[in-house]
Amino acid sequence: MKTFIDRNFILESEDARALYHSYAENEPIFDYHCHLSPREISEDRHFSNLSELWLENDHYKWRMMRANGIAERYITGDADPYEKFLAWAATVSRSVGNPLYHWTHLELQRYFGVDELLDEKTAPEIWETCNRRIASPDFSVRNILSQFQVKVLATTDDPTDDLRYHRQMAADASFAVQVLPTFRPEKALRVASPEFRVWVESLGKLCSMKIDSLEALAEALAARAEFFQSAGCRGADQSFAAPDFTVNDPSAAREAFLKGLEGRAPTAYEVNAYETALMLSLGRVYHRLGWVMQLHLGAVRNNSSRMFEQLGPDTGFDSIGDTLPAASLSSLLNGLESTGDLPSTILFTLNANDYAKIATMAGCFQEAGKRSKVQLGAAWWFHDNQDGMTEQMKLLANTGLLANFTGMLTDSRSFLSYPRHEYFRRVLCNLVGGWMDRREMSPDREAAGAMVKDICFRNAMDFYGLRQPGDSARQKEEIQK
Repeated sequence: MKTFIDRNFILESEDARALYHSYAENEPIFDYHCHLSPREISEDRHFSNLSELWLENDHYKWRMMRANGIAERYITGDADPYEKFLAWAATVSRSVGNPLYHWTHLELQRYFGVDELLDEKTAPEIWETCNRRIASPDFSVRNILSQFQVKVLATTDDPTDDLRYHRQMAADASFAVQVLPTFRPEKALRVASPEFRVWVESLGKLCSMKIDSLEALAEALAARAEFFQSAGCRGADQSFAAPDFTVNDPSAAREAFLKGLEGRAPTAYEVNAYETALMLSLGRVYHRLGWVMQLHLGAVRNNSSRMFEQLGPDTGFDSIGDTLPAASLSSLLNGLESTGDLPSTILFTLNANDYAKIATMAGCFQEAGKRSKVQLGAAWWFHDNQDGMTEQMKLLANTGLLANFTGMLTDSRSFLSYPRHEYFRRVLCNLVGGWMDRREMSPDREAAGAMVKDICFRNAMDFYGLRQPGDSARQKEEIQK
């Protein structure tokens, strides 16, 4: 049976269809936050089969398979790749209402030309069809990115990374996609983690210095940020559950660092003081370098200790956390702005109850000459579905300027995730087109189309201070220098 996805999928009005097909559909992509492997892009990886390409790193799919009662052997275990694919096919047919139902069939259409519903009956033929396509020489990582008009993407990288693959790609004139690193000091912020001491020692060796104080750690991180800057980095990313940045106590922060270095457990108060001190220090570095600061808030991670011990982090056992105290976010942003050090900032939250709080807080920290310098980020993770995207954009429009929105990102480890940008663009055009159809805004399609184009690509490029695609070769030359 053919799928439900046709030319006007999600587009409910004539205005929505016109906006999508005339303005949004062919815009290039800037994926400013993803977890793709720089090594796999640099080496232009060819995958062996559909399971390897589709299921290898996708914890969205893993969660659904577990919910369907699939044994872990067929998810992350040693089962045959075809058996894993069959297990996923059996799950897809039961996922109606989940965005994965839409994404799966969009991916089958856009990457493989398969216009059939995936279920247990169609799985054998779809497996063969997709594997024939994967085996072709042009179905490599780089060709996938080019096929979907990805002009710029930003990976997520630890401060201790040597960025060799980013530099290799920047020096490769045959590859038009800009692959930029993103500074993610997650391990530096996790002072209570058992791995903290080992990580700090490795950072010290890399920087040829002894890191025996919080001040020394800040100095080493600043040096690594400069190194990332030399490789084209334009932003930094940090994630927290519900931090308390009101605890501004340098003495407690230093005590937390020393305890972490000695393998002792700091108190909750000391952890909050440490995170506050380090984020203020890092924020000043980001401002000086002209970077964008991303904050991902509201995730409770590794809920199942049993599965964390078995599989490790980022394997599908995270969930939505508590709401963020307004005073906490205000304290961090105000602490940086009061000294003139607030960088351009995107605030993501996994708890949709915080949308209005964060969007209105962002409106308090703006700057002449910079459109929406601090803003609410896209619907994230459990919310990057049709309902979640619509809710986030309506809230953003109600409290600020939707026209300045930096738009969609994949936040993905899968090279088959780029139809999510199409999905977002259809939702965006349906929302704006609906307003036009109901005469809740000007019926001028050209003006509305220009706004749609901005949200799809241009706003993010401008926010990150990047040149337009035609100047990519020149930027690569600058990175090499």
